[in-house]
Amino acid sequence: MNPTMSRRKFLGLVSATPLLAHFNLLAEPIKHRHKISDIQCMVLSSERTYTLVKVVADGGIYGIAEAYGSPSIGTKEQILKLKPLLIGKDPLGIDAIYTYLGRGGDSLSGTRTDGSAHNLMRAASGIEMALWDLAGKILGVPTTTLLGGEFREKVRVYDHATPRDMLDKASCREWAHKVKSDPSGFTAHKIGVNNTDPATDRARDLGNRVLTTRELSEVRQGFENCREAIGWEHDLMVHCHWEYDLRTSIQLAQAIESIKPLWLEDPLGVDYSGSWKRLVEASNVPICTGENLERREGFNDFLVNQALDILNPDLRNSGGFLETKRIADLADVYRLPIATHNTGSQLNTWATCQWAASIRDFIACETITGRGGWMDQLLQLDGPYIDGGFIRLNDKPGLGVELNPDVVKAHLAEGETWWG
Repeated sequence: MNPTMSRRKFLGLVSATPLLAHFNLLAEPIKHRHKISDIQCMVLSSERTYTLVKVVADGGIYGIAEAYGSPSIGTKEQILKLKPLLIGKDPLGIDAIYTYLGRGGDSLSGTRTDGSAHNLMRAASGIEMALWDLAGKILGVPTTTLLGGEFREKVRVYDHATPRDMLDKASCREWAHKVKSDPSGFTAHKIGVNNTDPATDRARDLGNRVLTTRELSEVRQGFENCREAIGWEHDLMVHCHWEYDLRTSIQLAQAIESIKPLWLEDPLGVDYSGSWKRLVEASNVPICTGENLERREGFNDFLVNQALDILNPDLRNSGGFLETKRIADLADVYRLPIATHNTGSQLNTWATCQWAASIRDFIACETITGRGGWMDQLLQLDGPYIDGGFIRLNDKPGLGVELNPDVVKAHLAEGETWWG
């Protein structure tokens, strides 16, 4: 215990904010010694866009993170709009900064994170995560430590590898061979549901939310071919995009049941309805959703009504590290595990995995990286990026990584410059 901190203050911190007790104990001796001096932003572009944010404190120390990219319309502008309201604040006051973000701005009733019409969660999430990187650097400890400590030393990640033709067994065997020889060593793979062409499937109606009898049959056969080819040492997830009605979602869960998928993701619409509860009750396959939900309020009805089996937040949407950890703690009351959606850059994948290490009941983190391209060189790392399908933590302060300037500059979006 810091000698300048009384026992009463120590106990008060622990009892008042259990989740933040460790962070507050470390931060207490140096509160108000630092101030935010700048907020910077830059956008990378490839097949997707990636919005990077940097929070700078006096003395030049900084934290970095990623706000939401594709679709990134307005995210950078929102971050820069919030900049004047953040300058001069203590960067260690993360909870208060996030909670009151935007207070004092023009034409504002409420804040940017309270669910009002002024909601700017994608900008707020990126800023919040950069603050945690900065806090770790200021305090000289990993961000995972500030969030409560490590439940694991490495975090499982999964890819989107898909057979060229799921209905062709030879194609599935080719896919399985490629997957098993991938240097990243992924052992979990998310595969989407294929639809038929109305030109050859007369029952197919592009306007409704129904899978035809032929489609359901082909879904079953295609995924069984994948399971046969890959074996049982790899996990499969079945990916939807919120496009089906309740009865079709139940039929889809039945069609894939034999392959024992890790989960069925996003078959129904984004928001909560009683149909989610009915689906979970009818399905023998775990139901997963949540990538577009924001804040604890977005997940609350799903949890209270037991209307999902696996929460799937995206930290860039849900509110960043602390808010999503609170979501995970709420889910833990119901004994529901967490996985994370992540279509971000190598930076966001790394950051999400550092956060995931602080979550007890965590399954896996999605990634579109690990394919050997330029994105795998975005960060300056001491060792392998993905090894055996896992990302390993390090013990450096904050998130423990820095950007590779040459790679970033080679992939800036049109009109962008290094940190703006």
